[in-house]
Amino acid sequence: MSVWLDGAVAPLLSSSSGALVSVSISVDKRHLESLLEALATIRFPINPQIYHDAVMVYRFADGREETEAVTLVEFPAYAAQIGEVQRSLVAYDFDPATIQVTTMLDEIHQEGQMEAAPKGAAYVSRFRVKCRATNLQGMGRH
Repeated sequence: MSVWLDGAVAPLLSSSSGALVSVSISVDKRHLESLLEALATIRFPINPQIYHDAVMVYRFADGREETEAVTLVEFPAYAAQIGEVQRSLVAYDFDPATIQVTTMLDEIHQEGQMEAAPKGAAYVSRFRVKCRATNLQGMGRH
């Protein structure tokens, strides 16, 4: 089966529920069990990949970067299911800003996608590194 359509890549990673996306949720390791309980209430099956040794890298307006050790929980979902994930997290007192949603094709092809800061944040952007053992030098985004 070909993925090419008139010289362009066809969007094969979608269904009637929308595009297939990668959901990444950052959590302090002390709250991982509670996060997994929240995800267990969701009506669609979730088989999460858990990165216990991950890092969130925050970039500030002056170019400075700070890192924070986090646990990342990632799983695929369809775009139409994101609202249910957000509602479940809020019901368990998690901040919906901990969620990053990336198209599956972008997740496959790009590591460390830059996220814009929410309104009022001290930082201007951030990105996730799945394993702290990864060399953080050269990971800065412009």
